[in-house]
Amino acid sequence: MSAEIICVGTELLLGDILNSNAQYLAIELAKLGIPHYYQTVVGDNVDRLKQVIEIATSRAQILIFTGGLGPTPDDLTCETIAGFFGSPLIERAEVIADIREKFAQRGREMTPSNTKQALIPQGAEILPNPTGTAPGIIWQPRENLTILTFPGVPSEMHRMWEQTAVPYLKSQGWGQESIYSRSLRFIGIGESALAEKVNHLFQLSNPTVAPYAGRGEVRLRIAAKAPSPEVAETLITPVEQEIKEIAGLDFYGVDNDTLASVVGDLLRQRQQTVGVAESCTGGGLGQMLTEISGSSDYFWGGVIAYDNRIKEKILGVSPQDLAEYGAVSATVAEQMAQGVVSRLGTTWGLSITGIAGPSGGTETKPVGLVYIGLAATTGETWSFELRLGTMRDRSFIRHFSACCALDKLRRQLISSPIF
Repeated sequence: MSAEIICVGTELLLGDILNSNAQYLAIELAKLGIPHYYQTVVGDNVDRLKQVIEIATSRAQILIFTGGLGPTPDDLTCETIAGFFGSPLIERAEVIADIREKFAQRGREMTPSNTKQALIPQGAEILPNPTGTAPGIIWQPRENLTILTFPGVPSEMHRMWEQTAVPYLKSQGWGQESIYSRSLRFIGIGESALAEKVNHLFQLSNPTVAPYAGRGEVRLRIAAKAPSPEVAETLITPVEQEIKEIAGLDFYGVDNDTLASVVGDLLRQRQQTVGVAESCTGGGLGQMLTEISGSSDYFWGGVIAYDNRIKEKILGVSPQDLAEYGAVSATVAEQMAQGVVSRLGTTWGLSITGIAGPSGGTETKPVGLVYIGLAATTGETWSFELRLGTMRDRSFIRHFSACCALDKLRRQLISSPIF
């Protein structure tokens, strides 16, 4: 048996509203161990909604609707569902009383149009809405089919799901097993390259392994269906360990880890500090580092050296090297990193200089050319070249450059002796 999520609203199709309800319900269904293979978005149209219901009833046993329960003429969900199954709509007095009371609490009078929200298919149970005026329904119009409806307002839907829908589904035997998952995060390797290395694991049935690509990183999601977190852990852990061994340093974290949080933990463990010098990223690297609570333990500050005069006067970059090699060069990146260590007195200096585009590129230095500099208080320096290409937009180049800079420091922290 499986569930299908059906989100109703022309505003969703137009992109006016982000469909966060589908994401929320997908996560919640996984917690209950309810298989979920399809999601559908349909506009406020009776005929198309009926087509969706017809398809959904042929492949799922639980249909979960969000949206279309309001008082306006385009709110068609309840009457369309009732019409599809040939059931009359019955006005429920208790719903009208609830709506009238909520209006009164807000110092307003209920409008006649709100009585539409009290029309419930005959035989359906009311799914109470504690905060809004639109109730949902729980209905079994035929054998082996359950329908649940929710308003489109996320805060209302969340409470109705948690307070009524979950207990109901559990009472029907769902939720005996849950789907637990762990997301492994990688950088420095492409999705296809990583997939080739772990291809044999994609054939597993419990747990399952699936790849996901993000903005400059790759994730592998390990999911196990089990009666408890402890049992799921015994299924997930051996697969996780095998993947980590295969990936090596390309693996950097789990679940909600970020490159900034992982680098911060490494610096804190070593009681070391870092400062940054940024050109093309314009402060994005420093922002990533300071998004972590407690980052003042290891992040001392930075310089946004967009103009070459700042590179020279603040960071001590050689004007001769700027003239000979240009601001976007390995030697300038190294000197920027060295300048941070010298000026701020940090253990590490991390720099970025590049051409984020869309303008500014040349034949020898195209858009997407970025240099990362890394310097240590010991005097050692390193530089790294990125060629991100013109197919990437400015936002991606800046973001990915900052991620790569953090990754270079992460790898150096792991491989270097503590000094």
